Amino acid sequence: MDAVEVAVVGGGVMGLATAWELTRRGHRPVVFERFARGHREGASHGATRNFNNAYDEEHYLDLLVRAREGWEALGPVDGEPLLRLHGLVTHGDVDVAAIERRLHERGIHAEILPPTEAASRWSGMRFDGPVLYSRDAGVARASAALEELEKRIVAAGGEVRWQTPVTRIDETDAGVELLLGERRVRADVAVVTVGAWTEKMLPGIGLPRLEVTEETPAHFLPVDGSAWPSFNHYVDTDRYPATVYGMPTPGEGVKVGFHRVGDAVDPDARPHRTTHAEALADYVREWMPGLDPASASPISCTYTSTDDSAFVLDRRGRIVVGAGFSGHGFKFAPGVGATLADLALDPAAHAAAAFRLA
Repeated sequence: MDAVEVAVVGGGVMGLATAWELTRRGHRPVVFERFARGHREGASHGATRNFNNAYDEEHYLDLLVRAREGWEALGPVDGEPLLRLHGLVTHGDVDVAAIERRLHERGIHAEILPPTEAASRWSGMRFDGPVLYSRDAGVARASAALEELEKRIVAAGGEVRWQTPVTRIDETDAGVELLLGERRVRADVAVVTVGAWTEKMLPGIGLPRLEVTEETPAHFLPVDGSAWPSFNHYVDTDRYPATVYGMPTPGEGVKVGFHRVGDAVDPDARPHRTTHAEALADYVREWMPGLDPASASPISCTYTSTDDSAFVLDRRGRIVVGAGFSGHGFKFAPGVGATLADLALDPAAHAAAAFRLA
């Protein structure tokens, strides 16, 4: 039987960030990923993810600070930082003053702008109330980050084994056994970051309910050369299905989506069906005069969410689990990886109370 010190099951951004953090501490983890490099079956693919810092909960702000340290440690890739800090605007039915106060307490830039000033800065958008602006936000270069994390892992002596599905995980007196077809691999500890497949992989670990949905935001083409920030809009849910988020993706347009409105799906039988397309075009038509509402190019991805949208970061025995990130997890990846590495290396470590298993 093959043996490894730390096995990481799942090679999306959270698994790769965990493995990278383990290599930074002198370990040589092995990542097992069922799909091929660059696959689009989960939640980590695509060129951009919102680097949204508009939080007022302490546990998320703590994780955000830790994540930012990790992003900075990764440094530039192909001559450009992995974070494009072109700014974030947050507006609508949300207490922007409370978020501004919390960000100031952390030394993070935030200011509240009147809607007229915001509209003059970002003429492609419309605002009808105060707007929270932070220049310390923007987008993470998602696909570039995945590539860089893998490079760092391999350069430090770790491994990433693509197209290597783990079908079962069993804790034993000697450690953790992973079943890979006819082969078994023993690990001292296993970190499991398999997104939409978490409940199938860890049925007895005491997980909260995890809902897997198929979400279909879309890229819309700009109609002029207006500058675009990243954005959160807490809309009137009598008119639109849910909060709107988005960001510019160079070469593809501006991504716009409703947060967590897709149909519940089996991740092994996704229909790849676009939902809420008409409502999304209506939203763009009303609130984003700088985009062509008829130009939508839908994107399909999965969300895996707890009922309260809190992450799961915890350890049971020799198994560490990271789950429930979808919709707002990618930007936190280096902080999540550092937290999961803590849990893997120290059985007495704990994540913030909000992230622990019951």
